[in-house]
Amino acid sequence: MSGRIEGIVARLHGLHPRLIDLSLERLRELLAKLDHPERRLPPVIHVAGTNGKGSACAFLRAMAEAAGQRVHVYTSPHLLHFNERIRIAGELVSDAALAAALEHVEQVNARASITVFEVITAVAFHLFAQTAADLCVLEVGLGGRGDATNVIDRPAACAITSISLDHRELLGETLDVIAGEKAGIMKRDVPVAIGSQPAEVLDVLLAAAEHASAPVKLRDRDWRMAGRRYSDALGMLDLPTPSLPGAFQLDNAGIAIAALRASGLAMDAAGIAKAEWPARLQRLHGRLAALLPADWELWLDGGHNPGAGVVLAKHLRTWSDRPVHLVVGMKQAKDATEFLRPLVPFATTLWAVAEPGQHDARPVEGIIAASGGIARPGPHVMDALRALPRDRRARVLICGSLYLAGEVLKLDA
Repeated sequence: MSGRIEGIVARLHGLHPRLIDLSLERLRELLAKLDHPERRLPPVIHVAGTNGKGSACAFLRAMAEAAGQRVHVYTSPHLLHFNERIRIAGELVSDAALAAALEHVEQVNARASITVFEVITAVAFHLFAQTAADLCVLEVGLGGRGDATNVIDRPAACAITSISLDHRELLGETLDVIAGEKAGIMKRDVPVAIGSQPAEVLDVLLAAAEHASAPVKLRDRDWRMAGRRYSDALGMLDLPTPSLPGAFQLDNAGIAIAALRASGLAMDAAGIAKAEWPARLQRLHGRLAALLPADWELWLDGGHNPGAGVVLAKHLRTWSDRPVHLVVGMKQAKDATEFLRPLVPFATTLWAVAEPGQHDARPVEGIIAASGGIARPGPHVMDALRALPRDRRARVLICGSLYLAGEVLKLDA
């Protein structure tokens, strides 16, 4: 983050007593002062979920761009640079444009109480409204109903990816309550594409869609994925191998296709072979990989909640041809025990780490305790990689936190 942007964000942190305060009224007042840029956007696809929503956004963008469309994208959080959150007609916003927009929105807000995320959302809408595009992809920051992105009154389509337990202190303690919050993005007569869900989640989503009069495009009812073959009432698509690895990404790709088809917007499914989304089972080849034997593989994933642990464990089953070493760092508030539970059986060794620059990192001792005492202290990523037993060719997966992933990408550059 440039010093200019850093300074603005630091000032914004002082405008509201809580970092996260799910509400729409503060942002609506600011958008009104900005002459409602959220009403001057191209068709919007709004994406919610616990896991996979960022990947679904990447597939949406890639397939629309493969069809020659210009696409705005708003996602969070960033890994390395603040600019990653805002992509304008295919290009990441420049430092200069982002700083100028932040300063403008800050001035218009006139020190009214507002969260940083709400200001950043207003900045994204302000920038998007100034540049012509064919599609705007919006990723929910947290939840759905009270998330700042939910000020969009009528998107072209909505999409809901896999829902599991996360942010319980903000969204609720049970899956059905969390699902209700995610369902809050549904709008009357706006189609919503839904991927694979636990039964209790699906019941809530379908009831919410019926209440909102939102047409549902549901996996295994309205659309299907059989391997890499997608089918729905509009016909069948043979898909290329997704650029984002992991069988679970086919669900995210299918959700993206269903949402685009329901919206009527242009798309080319060949784009799923070109989607880009870092720290989602990303193979690393830089300085960290150089610490390992040449025939080893080093992978990075930002998964950090119980649902992500289950999904990663399914992928680790496909790695049974080699030992797997896990290097795990997590955020304080996350459920480390439930994240690790499905992963431990697949780990030849498990290492607990906390990088010096990692935001709100759980102490190494806390991760060791959550593993039932199995994990060894890194205590840092490089320490763990250097300490790995080298008796057999192996794979290494670094996981547990998007904040850790950002630090790892810096180290690997």
